[in-house]
Amino acid sequence: MSTRSHQLEQVFSDDTYQLTGVAISKDGRLFACYPLWPGPHKYDVVEILPNNQVKPYPDEQWNSWKEGDDGKSKWVCVQAVYVDDENYLWVVDPACVYMEQVYDNSFKLVKFNLATNSIEEVYRFDGVLSSKSYINDVRVDTRRKVAYLTNMNEGGIVVVNLETGKSRELLRNHYSVKHDPAFKLVVDGKEFKKKGKPVHLHSDGIALTPDGEWLYYKPLTDNKLYRIRTEALRNEELPEDELEAAVEDLGTFAVTDGMIFDPAGNLYQGDYQHYKMVRITPELKQEDVVADEMLIWPDSYSISADGYLYISCSQINKQPDYNEGENKRTTPYAIYRMKLPVAKI
Repeated sequence: MSTRSHQLEQVFSDDTYQLTGVAISKDGRLFACYPLWPGPHKYDVVEILPNNQVKPYPDEQWNSWKEGDDGKSKWVCVQAVYVDDENYLWVVDPACVYMEQVYDNSFKLVKFNLATNSIEEVYRFDGVLSSKSYINDVRVDTRRKVAYLTNMNEGGIVVVNLETGKSRELLRNHYSVKHDPAFKLVVDGKEFKKKGKPVHLHSDGIALTPDGEWLYYKPLTDNKLYRIRTEALRNEELPEDELEAAVEDLGTFAVTDGMIFDPAGNLYQGDYQHYKMVRITPELKQEDVVADEMLIWPDSYSISADGYLYISCSQINKQPDYNEGENKRTTPYAIYRMKLPVAKI
């Protein structure tokens, strides 16, 4: 591959530690996170400073977990960071070390007030999720006071009432949250496998339309895309069969990890099979945005107040786990940004 784009600007790189999530605040503060997966690990959540420097967020104590510690008030294995439209930072800690088992019921969703760098709320999932769950990403509807998360290891949509703190996992037996068994995932010219077996990961990418009316989601390791009205997810009285009937199968698009809507209703995805970014218009037409060899497994996205799309590249396809023990990474883990077209709203 020899493509190289002038659209992408590198804003952060890390030679050592594998990052996944990225979030940009309204006033330009940039955050990233590092799950506790095989390989070197130092901090879970950082704020990125000028000159490629970082500081642990909110502090060293929260980033000091080790086996045997209480994981309820420390980061254990953070997967995602997200800034909502009221400029609060949300951190998703599945606490599922090496994607194997949740440590001591320590999975949590934490809301930070960025004006004070203090914790506003901690939402927990005891009795709702299992020890094999891996909560992956979050979208927050500040107007309706609801958060939506995906469960990647098992398949499911977690709905959190932010006023009561009550969580429910929905659609856990529905095909839309599961890898399509008919789909063979090929990355870098070979089937994507771990320990000789095809990798099948479930509901992962999640995106909320600008009006909060629809939640889009998809499995990580196939090309299907689904959506459901959030009204159905928020209705605690809706029978399971009616909830399942509300799911819409939108068809096949890029094989992507994360997803994000721009203000005009275009859905941006990272096509990690082809090292590019695509967008799906409100009319469900897929368009290429940029192709670049630097887009090594585009993972997560955030849109800044001044109209830049931030893209984290986690290089999951280069991990030893998926290459018969060989580390195929040759460049730093990185965060890029690109200017979005002016939205026509």
